[in-house]
Amino acid sequence: MSVKLLEQVEIATGPEPTASVIWMHGLGADGYDFVPIVKEIGVNTLPGLAGGVRFIFPHAPTRPVTINNGMVMRAWYDIKMIDLVRQEDDQGLRASQAEIEKLIAREKERGIPAKRIILAGFSQGGAVTLQTGLRHAERLGGLMVLSSYLPLASTVKAEANAANRDVPIIMVHGSGDPVINISRATASRDQLQELGYGVEWHEYPMEHSVCLEEIQAVRVWLGQVLGA
Repeated sequence: MSVKLLEQVEIATGPEPTASVIWMHGLGADGYDFVPIVKEIGVNTLPGLAGGVRFIFPHAPTRPVTINNGMVMRAWYDIKMIDLVRQEDDQGLRASQAEIEKLIAREKERGIPAKRIILAGFSQGGAVTLQTGLRHAERLGGLMVLSSYLPLASTVKAEANAANRDVPIIMVHGSGDPVINISRATASRDQLQELGYGVEWHEYPMEHSVCLEEIQAVRVWLGQVLGA
């Protein structure tokens, strides 16, 4: 019996990919949201990546989102406020983590070693990137966290897997982000650094979005962690 995977968009930049990037979208979007960035990054011109990179953009499941009046939309987990305090959806986060683990396993079955697999995500997708990557049992190629934060922060120290203690992490955030305040992102960065993780930090004068300078930084980082 085959394992059921999330529906996804897949783009290979060459005939024989030697690395994979699993990229999670934000709340209410879908896997198509970041497809245009593949061309902008231009990984095939990076040293050691001429064979191509397989980009996988999974669609999050649909679910009611409490903070949006219970509207059903694509979301990696629920967001709810109780007495003006944001409550984290432990169950939803861990369910999404399990789905991304399945995608990692499929890439390994297709011949891509864990150390050549990047997890990436924007907003909710970035949270799932950290939720999954820090706990994964094999060393991954890197974690790319865009306009996001560290979820279930109080559990990381106990649950993090030693295999990814030195995994490369890049965090990018907008100084004027009205959705995820930059203070939440810097607190996440600081906690990761206190736990011994190396975090490459980039901050730009933008809101909850992506800018050209960010794409360029991501390109350089991918070349460093995946290139020759």
